[in-house]
Amino acid sequence: MKNAEKDLEKSAAQSGESPAVLSAETVTNEEKTQEILEKYDREAQVRGLSGPWGLAIRWMCILFSLFQFYTAGFGVLPATIQRSTHLFFVMALIYLLYPMTSKMSRKSVHWADLALAVISSVVALYLTVNYHNLMFRAGEPTTIDLIFGALAILLVLEISRRIVGMPIVIIAVVFVAYAKWGHLIPGFLAHRQIGWTRIINHMYLTTEGILGAPLGVSATFVFLFILFGAFLHKSGLGKFFIDLALAATGHRVGGPAKVAVLASGLFGTISGSSVANTVTTGTFTIPLMKRIGYLPHFAGAVEAASSTGGQLMPPIMGAAAFIMSEFIGVPYIRIATAAILPAVLYYLAVFVMIHMEALRLGLRGIPKEELPNTKKVFFSGGHLLIPVVVIIYMLVKGYTPLKAAFYSILWTVAIAMCRKATRMSVRDILDAFEDGARSALGVAAACACAGLIIGSVTLTGIGLKLANGIVALAGGKLLPTLFFTMVASIILGMGLPTTAKYIVLSAMAAPAIQKFGVPTLAAHMFIFYYGIIADLTPPVALAAYAGAGIAGADPMKTGFQALKLAVAGFLIPYFFVYSPELLMIQANASGLILPIVTSIIGAILLAFAGAGFWLKQLNIIQRVCLFAAALLLIKPGLITDLCGIGIAAAVFIWQKALVSRRA
Repeated sequence: MKNAEKDLEKSAAQSGESPAVLSAETVTNEEKTQEILEKYDREAQVRGLSGPWGLAIRWMCILFSLFQFYTAGFGVLPATIQRSTHLFFVMALIYLLYPMTSKMSRKSVHWADLALAVISSVVALYLTVNYHNLMFRAGEPTTIDLIFGALAILLVLEISRRIVGMPIVIIAVVFVAYAKWGHLIPGFLAHRQIGWTRIINHMYLTTEGILGAPLGVSATFVFLFILFGAFLHKSGLGKFFIDLALAATGHRVGGPAKVAVLASGLFGTISGSSVANTVTTGTFTIPLMKRIGYLPHFAGAVEAASSTGGQLMPPIMGAAAFIMSEFIGVPYIRIATAAILPAVLYYLAVFVMIHMEALRLGLRGIPKEELPNTKKVFFSGGHLLIPVVVIIYMLVKGYTPLKAAFYSILWTVAIAMCRKATRMSVRDILDAFEDGARSALGVAAACACAGLIIGSVTLTGIGLKLANGIVALAGGKLLPTLFFTMVASIILGMGLPTTAKYIVLSAMAAPAIQKFGVPTLAAHMFIFYYGIIADLTPPVALAAYAGAGIAGADPMKTGFQALKLAVAGFLIPYFFVYSPELLMIQANASGLILPIVTSIIGAILLAFAGAGFWLKQLNIIQRVCLFAAALLLIKPGLITDLCGIGIAAAVFIWQKALVSRRA
C-alpha cells in the first residue's frame, strides 16, 4: 500500500495535481483496468499471491530478469543453455502464477501446480546441467532423455493452454500428430514414417523444436525489449505520452479521439499487447470521448484501432517483428525502417476518419484550461524520451537489438534520476524487473509451443507442401494467394496471439507468396500485418471487445466499427506486396518522394470514403469514387496516380457544387 501511495505521489508531482485527487482517479482506473484485462486477456488471469508465496514469486521474477539482463550485457550463453534456462523460469512461473482451472483459488498455490512447477524445472534444467553429455551423444537419446522429452512436450502444451489459450495447443497437437501419422495420409501431404523416438529427440534435444528459433528470440531480443518497456513505464513515460497527447490534440475538433490515436501509438512503443494497450490508455481516453459526444461504440472502436496499430509502429514493434528478423536474416532496424510508411498511412487514415466524424457530428475539443500545458509537460517529462532516442541511434549504428536494449535500460534508469519527480528508487527498479518477467511469460510460452509446430514442419517438410497447395488452390495467381493468406491469418487470429500466428504462417504461407517473386521482407510483412490486425476482426476481436467493455458498448458493433476505422490496415499490405518500394525495398531517396506523397493523399481519401464525409455528407457514388481514387494513389505508378487525382478532383468539385447550391 505504501508503495502504491508513493507511485501516486510521484505521478502527482509530474502532473502538478494534488495527490488526493489523483489517488482516487488512479485507484478507480486500476480496478477497472484489471477487471477488463482479466475478461479479455488470458495473461491477466493470474494469481494474486501475498505473504511468503508472493515474495518467492517476486524474487523468482527478479532473478529471471537479472539472468536475461546479465547475458544480454556480458554475453549470451550457448543456445541450448540460454534457451533451457529461459524455459525453466517460464514454465515454473506459469505453473505457480496461473491456476489449472478457473475454479482453483487465486490466493494460494495448489499442490498440483507446485508439483508441475517442480517437474517442469527438472525437465528444463536437465538440458542445462547435462549440456556437454547431450552434445557428445547427439542423435543417440537414452531412455531418461526420451522420458524427459515426452514430459517436456506435455508440460509446454499445458503452460500454453493456461496463458495463451486452447487453440494454439490444438494446432500444436495436430502438427505433432501429423509428424507421427502423416505417412498414412494419401496424396501430396504424405511423408516418410517417423517414430516417437525421433520426434521426441527432435522436439526436446535439438534446437529445431521447443528450443528452436522462436524460443531463441524470446530468450534474447524479445525479453530485453519487454524489460526495456517495463523500465520506461516505471519511469513515467506512459503518463508523459498521455499528457503530451492531451496537450497537443485535446483542444482540437474531436480532441479526445485524437488523444487516443496519438497516445496509443506512442504507448505501443512500451506495450506489446493490443488488449493491454487498449485497456491501459482506454480507461482514460474512452470516457473523455464519450463526454464530448462520441457514441460509446465509436469511442471503444477508436481506442481499439489505435492501440492495435501500436505493434505496427517503429521503433519498438510487436514481438513477432524480432522473430521475423531471426527467421529471414534481416537486421531488426531494416524491418523497423520498412514499417515506417505503412504505419504512418495506417494512423493517418484513422486520425482523419475520426476528424471527419467529429466534423460531421459537430464535436468540439476539451477546453484548454482543463488540459496540461505543453511546455510544462515537456519540462517535467521530456527527458524520459532520451532512452528511446538512444535505442534508435544504437540500432541505426548497427548495434544488435540485444545490446541496444541493454544499454537503453541503463540509460532509462540514469535519465530518470535527473529529476526528483521521475527518480527511480531501488524498489522501483526491482518492480520493473518483476514486471518485465511477468510480461514476457505469454510470449515465451507461445514461442515454446510454436517450436513444436516449427519442429513438425522441419521434420516432415509440410511447409513446402502446404505452400504448393496454396498456390495450386489459388490457380497459380498471386492475388488469390494473398487473399487466402489473409483469411488464414484472420481465422488463426481468433485463437492465437500475434507471435504464434506469424510463426505458423511464416512456415506455410510466406513460401507460397515468395514463389511469385515477391521479396522475402514484403511476404513476411504481409503476414505480420494481418496477424496484428486480426485483433480487430469479429467475431473474435479481443482489442475491440476490451474497448467495448470500457465504453459500455455492444461488442460486435464496436468490433465492426473498429474494422471500418482500420480499413487502411487491411489494404496497405496488398500494395506493398505489389509495390515493395512502399517498404523502401529497391528504392532510392529520390524515387521515394512521389510514392510517399501520393500514398499519404490516398490514405486521406480512404479516410474520407470510410467516414462518409468530406466537405459534406458523401453519397454512395462519391464514397465508391473516393475509395477507388485512394487505391489508385496508394499503388505507386504515374498513371495510377494521375487517375486517382483526377477522380478525387471530380468528387471535390461535385461536393463543392453541392455546398454552394445549399448556401
